[in-house]
Amino acid sequence: MNALGADFELSRAPSGGDVILDVSSLNVSFFVEGEWYPAAVDLSYQVKKSEVLAIVGESGSGKTQSSMSLLGLLPPNGRAWGSAKLNGQELLTMSQANLRRVRGHEISVIFQEPMTALNPVYTVGFQIIETIRTHFDMSPSAARRRALDLLELVEIPDPERRIDHFPHQLSGGQRQRVMIAQALACEPKLLVADEPTTALDVTVQMEILQLMHDLRERIDSGIILITHDMGVVADMADRIVVMKDGRMVETGTAVDIFAKPQHPYTQQLLAAVPHFGAIASVSVEQERARAEAAGSEGAQYSEATSARPVREAIVVAENLVLEYPSRGNQPTFRAVDDVSFTVGRGEVLGVVGESGSGKTTIGRAIMGLLPVAGGRLEIDGINMVGAKQRDLKPLRSKVGIVFQDPGSSLNPRLPIGESIGEPLYLHEKLRGKELAQRVEALLDSVQLQRSFRNRYPHELSGGQRQRVGIARALALDPVLLVADEPTSALDVSVQARVLDLFQDLQRDKGFACVFISHDLGVVEMLADRIAVMNNGKIVELGTRDQVIMNPQHDYTKLLVAAVPVPDPHEQRRRRAEREQIVSSIHLP
Repeated sequence: MNALGADFELSRAPSGGDVILDVSSLNVSFFVEGEWYPAAVDLSYQVKKSEVLAIVGESGSGKTQSSMSLLGLLPPNGRAWGSAKLNGQELLTMSQANLRRVRGHEISVIFQEPMTALNPVYTVGFQIIETIRTHFDMSPSAARRRALDLLELVEIPDPERRIDHFPHQLSGGQRQRVMIAQALACEPKLLVADEPTTALDVTVQMEILQLMHDLRERIDSGIILITHDMGVVADMADRIVVMKDGRMVETGTAVDIFAKPQHPYTQQLLAAVPHFGAIASVSVEQERARAEAAGSEGAQYSEATSARPVREAIVVAENLVLEYPSRGNQPTFRAVDDVSFTVGRGEVLGVVGESGSGKTTIGRAIMGLLPVAGGRLEIDGINMVGAKQRDLKPLRSKVGIVFQDPGSSLNPRLPIGESIGEPLYLHEKLRGKELAQRVEALLDSVQLQRSFRNRYPHELSGGQRQRVGIARALALDPVLLVADEPTSALDVSVQARVLDLFQDLQRDKGFACVFISHDLGVVEMLADRIAVMNNGKIVELGTRDQVIMNPQHDYTKLLVAAVPVPDPHEQRRRRAEREQIVSSIHLP
């Protein structure tokens, strides 16, 4: 890719300095159960030509609803007042007919989840063409040519064929590119990007960010970037607005906010962000210092860090093959092919890779939810090859699992106490007071109030639900825990608290863990060793410090280089470094 953004200056002023959007004293409220609840209070900011303004904050801070109010996209129980002028036109008092002419033409939105934003019954080409012909008097053939140009602009592979595909036939990254193409169809003056990379793998995220870097120069539009990912902010933003509880608590240039945050909430937000490479770097320096103190001055890094304590193996996988059986016209799919690894007692193995790499499939096999098609898999002495359901019964009390989305994994009809106590009731036959005491002890261990036992899942926040999921998984004191993307859906500060809790519990209880994630920053915090997966195979396996500081495989190098860090200067250097890696390696 020819990166137009490679020479992007961190301190550059937006070209021309023209104000595209002027928001003044914007307020947004929602009418719920007879009362108006504020979502945004006295919000004021400007967006200039070719500028990226990042609005950051946790869920519920008001960043998305305040931006949706500009386009008249609030739900029926919402209202907005104040002022928001787009090139001098007042948006908040504009009629619906005029807003329909503005939406898509002068302001466009890239939504967080393209699979729900795109219509599943129409091809992606039809949806782009519809946007073009809604705002311009253009023939179908001319609109199709314009749609193909847009798909080429956002670098969709084989656009002549992809234009006639439905959304479900594209990958997550390709769907996001289609959303960007549709948003750019009428060359809008303002682009609102609502969490455009949250659901994407780290390498796909980096591709989308690079694309947006290039496009900001080509389309010369202002961009409002809504996100809670401070690494993305460091990569993209010229200026930042920090929101908390509907109010703007701090604003300034990206360089100033990251270097000298003034408000305690901004400081807390930045402190909660994992700074990729920091832990491994400190660990390497400590190892080198110890080696020099022991008289091994000049010892290589790989020699100093390669040794690890020998532990009793809880998971043993040798030449493991996992397949999903044929279904209808779909042939048998081999998801994991010839994979070997071990997990020792008390050890955390991080399994990383993009969607479709096979990492979650391994977790399912460890839980006994997927049969072993070939090779060897033993869990604490239980042979999983050819195992029947009755053979797996002892496994249920030895292995716990924490799911990615606790909201859907907890039974909405059961109070929290019953969900946590269910494994104890079924496996240890606990009843009455003894069961209640164990449930309260588990709530204590995950730092939740005991009164929460009578609440239902929908009454808890995402971080609280994830703590309940951890408590339930640890109810039977398992020897092994499978954690499948347990923090990917959480805000950065909530994620930090859950990870700290996870580390404390793992240290106290000593369970082995297979931690599955696509976020190398999170894995670095927790893992003793890291297995990197690509296309169903482990392409690299080593200690945390080896994999992060000295990756050997080309795919691992790309994965490491793609992780954004919350530092504009460092992120600029990493982006240039990644471009060099992409140009110098060849992946199958």
